[in-house]
Amino acid sequence: MYTGKKILLTIPARGGSKRLPGKNIKMLGNKPLIAYVIAAAKASKYVDRVVVSTDDEEIARIAKEAGAEVPYLRPAELATDTAPVVDVLQHMVRYMQESEGYAPDVHVLVQPTTPFVLSADIDRAIETFFTTGANSCVSVCEVTERPEWMYQLQGSMAVPFVDTPALRGQDLPPLFRLNGAVYVTNVQVLMEKNMVFDNTNCAATIMPPERSVDIDTALDFSLAEQLLSAQGEK
Repeated sequence: MYTGKKILLTIPARGGSKRLPGKNIKMLGNKPLIAYVIAAAKASKYVDRVVVSTDDEEIARIAKEAGAEVPYLRPAELATDTAPVVDVLQHMVRYMQESEGYAPDVHVLVQPTTPFVLSADIDRAIETFFTTGANSCVSVCEVTERPEWMYQLQGSMAVPFVDTPALRGQDLPPLFRLNGAVYVTNVQVLMEKNMVFDNTNCAATIMPPERSVDIDTALDFSLAEQLLSAQGEK
């Protein structure tokens, strides 16, 4: 809890993955990918319960071994690659309320594909959510690929994406993007506004690029392996 508020953390991990089959339980170093985020979530100072939403029995088994709760196997209609994540999270919240009498005030989403997220990142996002009074708080990282340097192609012609004069990188204000790791939101926003986070009233916490890897492809996984190896060497 934080200031007496119940906080539920959900890790959505369906079994099907077209780009990188089995990615959620693919071995990264000496443990399955999902085990990294479960460990970070379990170490949070504020999260009351850590649950995994999955349709896959093997993912469920591994998640339980890593210390997460798996209240049920996700219905098939919520396990397609087109099922909105907001529907998956709402289903979990309703189940916890109706089946277990647990009614969270705040929901935290942590993606299983962000293995370098720390419990400190989760706790900082929760603290920022409460101290700012925002409806939501998300984790971000600074971008290096600037829109000011991007082009659209019209036939063979390169046309600037944004109409700004060319500037040196050091003269540009910093920009940030969602890094896919942590999303904290008021449960009312999730359930009534149908939003994973409220981008009209949203705070942010910064994570460094080396902890902002979000695994979607084999190349992403290879990068994660290299980063993990480098951490081991240090």
